[in-house]
Amino acid sequence: MTSPLVPDHLLLTIDHVGIAVPDLDDALEFYANTFGLHSVHEEVNEEQGVREAMLAVGDSDTRIQLLAPLSEESTIAKFIARNGQGIQQLAYRVADIEAVSAILRERGVRLLYDAPKRGTSDSRVNFVHPKDAGGVLVELVEPAAAPSAH
Repeated sequence: MTSPLVPDHLLLTIDHVGIAVPDLDDALEFYANTFGLHSVHEEVNEEQGVREAMLAVGDSDTRIQLLAPLSEESTIAKFIARNGQGIQQLAYRVADIEAVSAILRERGVRLLYDAPKRGTSDSRVNFVHPKDAGGVLVELVEPAAAPSAH
């Protein structure tokens, strides 16, 4: 039974788990050789300071996101320096990032950005402050609209 305070549509599914790695090529090789996971999308996000890859997990659309720093000043480089490589964030898919952000702010949850930023594959993203989510960096992901089939 769901709580009447939490709309069913707030979080749709786990979108991905982000893993900070020092070297993307080494990590891609490890995940392929060890787990049989292969990249289905790669890109460089200059604004976030990362080179990233999305790995498909089975037949689902849940992904593992490998994040490698572009420079020592990037958030991912600082995370690795502080914590070592490993899970950096848990991302939930949402249908309407503005609506979800407004609901969370009404509940006293801090978000890292005033407005959503560009994420992987032109998605829109924001992050819940780890201190407001039990020490976990939670990412909210609204996927880019699918191109029309017309």
